[in-house]
Amino acid sequence: MRAARTCVTILGSGTCVPSLARSACAVLVETGQAAILLDIGPGTMRRLLEAGRSVFDISHLFLSHFHPDHSGELVAFLFANKYPSPVPRNRPLTLAAGEGIGLFFNGLKAVFGEWIDLAPQRIHLVSLAVSRSDGIDFADFHLKTAPMAHRPESLAYRITGPDGKSVVYSGDTDENEDLVRLARGADVLICEAALPDELKTPGHLTPSLAGRIAARARVGKLVLTHFYPECEGADMLRQCRKTFDGPVVLAEDLMRMHL
Repeated sequence: MRAARTCVTILGSGTCVPSLARSACAVLVETGQAAILLDIGPGTMRRLLEAGRSVFDISHLFLSHFHPDHSGELVAFLFANKYPSPVPRNRPLTLAAGEGIGLFFNGLKAVFGEWIDLAPQRIHLVSLAVSRSDGIDFADFHLKTAPMAHRPESLAYRITGPDGKSVVYSGDTDENEDLVRLARGADVLICEAALPDELKTPGHLTPSLAGRIAARARVGKLVLTHFYPECEGADMLRQCRKTFDGPVVLAEDLMRMHL
């Protein structure tokens, strides 16, 4: 599988609240020969199949933080990668997150044991710094991270493919300068706007705050996502337009964008 152009698919645009329309948080970025999952909330694998992809296609999985609506399907995903036997995965999976990923992963293994324990050559665990921005060159893309204002391990990700296109994923966060810097000049910023402006809650953004970040970073397109049910009756686009006059998209599950 090789993506001639960077392609982004929203697999989950929702939250922890069960919804037939919106699975929990997950984004697929395909660039070069890499297929990258950003978060893996409940419902991700079903959406992946609906998008025409398999768990075995995924080369990298980056968690923004460890809340269940962002990581809850990791156990089932790893278990699925063990079926059938011998494991058909023909390339290793890189699993990365902020500091604490080792403890998090080992805790899951303490509960589920061999059912999620892939062979060492099948999985690479990477702990990413959260005290500073970090950068790693992978075979098919460059990864840059920045700490976010949500949980101690929270990170946002910037993926730049061989075509030069850049995608930034905020994960959960409150307004912060690190996200502005990380997103500067990006082609697409996929940014949480969990609740309408009038329902602002600590640790999350609203449409106008996400718009202000996008405007300051001068991104090419802003995609708002991570919608709680309260967003459904609000004019999220109008609220975003208070602060950002560039292209804005309200995320929907299985929405696909070619950069």
